Amino acid sequence: MNEYEALVDDAVRTKHTVVLVGGLDTGKTSLSRNVLTAAVEAGRPAALLDADVGQKTVGPPATVTLKMVRSAADLEPGSLAVADEMSFVGSTSAQGHLLPVVAGVAGLHRRAKDEGADLIVVDTSGLVSGITGQVLKYHKVELLQPDLVVGLQRGEELLPLLGVIQRFFPTQVVPLGVHPDVVPTTVDRRADNRERAMRAYFSGELHRFRVKPTVFMPALPPLFDVPKLHRMLVGLSNGAGAYTGLGYLEYTEDEGVLRLISPVAAGPKALRLGSVRLDENLRAKRVDLRNLFGSE
Repeated sequence: MNEYEALVDDAVRTKHTVVLVGGLDTGKTSLSRNVLTAAVEAGRPAALLDADVGQKTVGPPATVTLKMVRSAADLEPGSLAVADEMSFVGSTSAQGHLLPVVAGVAGLHRRAKDEGADLIVVDTSGLVSGITGQVLKYHKVELLQPDLVVGLQRGEELLPLLGVIQRFFPTQVVPLGVHPDVVPTTVDRRADNRERAMRAYFSGELHRFRVKPTVFMPALPPLFDVPKLHRMLVGLSNGAGAYTGLGYLEYTEDEGVLRLISPVAAGPKALRLGSVRLDENLRAKRVDLRNLFGSE
């Protein structure tokens, strides 16, 4: 039994929350699937908490998502891609959006436990370096209190982060080298992946709802120029603290009307503005809401 197989075996036998950290293309997603497959074989109800807002395994980009895993069928690509629950972050990068990422992870972790998951695997983003990466992962571990943190690294790039976790928390920390089967991807390929995932999400039947300017978070300032919201990404709130999906806004000059475009058939109670605008190909372009609102 090699070190990867030993880790999977130990996680499935003795752990309840496992957090995977590592930079880009370090094999976190592959390892998470291996752990979940073994959990299914062992008869343990499990869940995948996908905290990577850019390169998604579960659900659309710009979200933190949850997939309950109770059988092998739940791990089939078509099924795994469909989220059971989501939390809207509003950006395809965690940079500058640490609070909604951490809040979303904590909320969905509680939801997974409520739904009966006995083993929860948290697949995190590739943001691991510098102060921002350390702060993000520190607060995730602080809130989740995992049994195990696995650090996947090519050299020693995770040592500062793993050292912080070991000094502040009682969790077991295991550093691993990147599996030789992991194939790196280019920046362009990752951008294409995000665009393809967003197109897939909006590829079905789309529904249109007229939108009032009073339904947004953040609230629109007085005399706000509503056409500036054209093609902005939004999260659809059910009014009970959860999100039912994504949409984007459409402003028509001839009618002077703002509409929501979404594959979600039920009209939302409120809308949360994201920090990206979708172009005609559904590629996300970053928007600073402070500049959009003309405020600090």
